[in-house]
Amino acid sequence: MKTDILTTAAALSDHDLLGRLGALAGREREASVELVAHLAALDARPSLSLAHGYGSLHAYCTQALRLSEDAASNRIGAARACRRFPVVLDLLASGELTLTSVRLLGRHLTAENHQAVLEQAKGRTLNGIDLIVARIAPQADAPSLVRKLPTTAPPPLAPATEVTSNPASRQGFMSTTSSPPPPAPRPVVRPTAPERYRVQFTIGESTHEKLRRLQALLRREIPDGDPGAIFDRAVTVLLAQVESKKLGVTARPQPRPPIRRATDSEDIRTPPRRSRYIPSWVKRAVWERDDGQCAFVSAKGRRCTQTEFIEFHHLDAYAKQGPATVENISLRCGPHNRHEAELIFGPHDTSKATDESKVRDEAKVRDEADVRDEASPSPTV
Repeated sequence: MKTDILTTAAALSDHDLLGRLGALAGREREASVELVAHLAALDARPSLSLAHGYGSLHAYCTQALRLSEDAASNRIGAARACRRFPVVLDLLASGELTLTSVRLLGRHLTAENHQAVLEQAKGRTLNGIDLIVARIAPQADAPSLVRKLPTTAPPPLAPATEVTSNPASRQGFMSTTSSPPPPAPRPVVRPTAPERYRVQFTIGESTHEKLRRLQALLRREIPDGDPGAIFDRAVTVLLAQVESKKLGVTARPQPRPPIRRATDSEDIRTPPRRSRYIPSWVKRAVWERDDGQCAFVSAKGRRCTQTEFIEFHHLDAYAKQGPATVENISLRCGPHNRHEAELIFGPHDTSKATDESKVRDEAKVRDEADVRDEASPSPTV
C-alpha cells in the first residue's frame, strides 16, 4: 500500500525528513533528465510512435506515458532543445534550469547565443526567464483597448449525480453535488520587451465610469486618453499614499528625535512609557536597510526571499522589553514572524485561544443580560 509511505515519512525526524526530501528531489531530476533524453531519441524517430497508433509525440506522452498536458509540453520542449544543445541536460541535472525554463527559452536559442543565454538563465525564476525572453525576442507594445466583454449568463447548476457506498449497509445511494463555478481568468503582467510590460485585467462598470471621467478631465495632459498613462499616474499616487501610511514615507520627513527628552513639565529621568508603536523614521530606516524583503536568515546562511505580507518584527520581543529601535526592528514575512515567536514563546495553542474566546463571549452575554434586567421595571406583586 502506497499509503504506508505517509506513515513512514511522518515518523522521520526533522533532520532525516529534510535529507530524504533532498535525495528524492535529486532522484526525480535524474529520472526527468533520463526521460527527456529518451524523448529526444523518440522525437528523432517519428515513425516509431506513429506505428504504435500515436499521431504525435505529445499524444504518446499523454496517452502512453500518462503525463499531464503541461508535463508533456515541458518535457517535449526540453527534449527538442537538448537535441540541438546537449548542455541543457547537464543544467537540468544540476537543477540550475527547470523544464519550464528550458521550454520557454528553447525556441529562442541559437548556435550564436545559447551559451550566453543559458548562463544568464541559471537559477532564475519564471519571471526572470520571461525577462530574458523579452530581451531576446522583444514584441511591440500592446495597443490600448477598452471594450465591453460579452455578458454570459451563469450556467444552471445541474446536479452531478454520483453513487457513494454506505459502509454500514453496503448499499449504494444517490447524492447530488453542484459543480463549482469556473475560476475567473487571472490578471496578466508579462514583459514584452526590455523595460516594457503588458498588463491585462477586467474592470467593473463603476471603475470603467471612473476611467472615462479621468480621460475627460486629463484630456489636456493626455490628449489620446491612453489608459496606460492614466494607470501609471494612478499607481504613482496610490503607491505614495500606501508608503506614507505603512512606512511613514513623506516628502518632508521629520528629523530623528533627540536622545534626551527636552521637556520642562516632566522629569527627564522618568523612562518613557513602553508602546508597540514604531516611529515612522524607524520604519523608513528598517525598510531601506532590509530592502523591503524578509530578513530572516537560516542557520546555514540562507535568507528568505519573500517580499509580500511583510511585517515589522522585534528581534528582542516586545513582551520581553524589546524597544522599537532600528537595531531591534527587522522585516519578516508573516510565516517567519510567527515562526520566531513560537521559538520564543512556544507553539501557539489555538484550542486554548478558542476556549478563552468562548469564555469571554459567554461573559459578555451574561453582562448584557444583567444590564437588561437592571434596566427593566420590577414586576408588581
